[in-house]
Amino acid sequence: MLMRGFIIAIAAALVLSACAGAPVERAEARASDAPLALAIAGDWRTTEDRARDQYRHPAEALAFWGLEPEMTVVEIAPGGGWWTHILAPYARMTSGRYVSASGDLGAPNVSEGARAGRAEFISRFSDAGIYGRVEVVDFSMRAGLALPAESADFILVARAFHNWARTEGATDQFMSEFARVLRPGGVLAVEQHRALPGTNVTESAPTGYVPEAYVIDAASRAGLVLAARSEINANPQDTRDHPFGVWTLPPIARTSPQGAPPDPSFDRSRYDAIGESDRMTLRFVKPE
Repeated sequence: MLMRGFIIAIAAALVLSACAGAPVERAEARASDAPLALAIAGDWRTTEDRARDQYRHPAEALAFWGLEPEMTVVEIAPGGGWWTHILAPYARMTSGRYVSASGDLGAPNVSEGARAGRAEFISRFSDAGIYGRVEVVDFSMRAGLALPAESADFILVARAFHNWARTEGATDQFMSEFARVLRPGGVLAVEQHRALPGTNVTESAPTGYVPEAYVIDAASRAGLVLAARSEINANPQDTRDHPFGVWTLPPIARTSPQGAPPDPSFDRSRYDAIGESDRMTLRFVKPE
């Protein structure tokens, strides 16, 4: 398969926030990081996806979260597959297992759009030489997380809590499902647009942001322990007061409300200068 080349070493030094209950750590590159470097360098990743590495720091984030060879990795609601293009090849190269959890094709009112979206995702990641065997399971309030108890080592939730916060009970139900599916010692990795401390989540979630405490408290109720926080995805320039929520910022870069035609007169310079959002990066562990 095509590669842009071997990356000799991964910069995995992390700048962590010194917060109560979350120890400060420094993650060092290991010999086993070589497959991760290859996955990040793979030619299957688009130019657009690579351009976002400066904001999402995939090598540093995955080292911080504790991704390791031979893990069963579950990605929740992968959307366009930014993380999938890294995680699935990594699982293939390290004798691991990759599972995407999104949608509910068993629901009685499942839409044709949902079926088409599932089929498109499977097709996009169908090259076993690159991605290995990509499994897809249902994930919804009706279905839960359709995996057996204690069957996963690593669950990644990226930019989803603002959606769940707008449906009563969703976050608690999903956190309980993650705790059920994780093996003892397993990791719940979280990347999420971050509201200011003390923000009312009912007000912030529609703009795409939630406070860290909202996520941490929900994880705690499910029996998961906050192991560490990282500031690698912090962006102090993000003022969070954008006219179209977090989607005003790159990469969505809206110029008008959702569903409306783009506004060519909208001045994007301020928002493009900010870059991608300020994000929390959290690692939770299921107690052994």
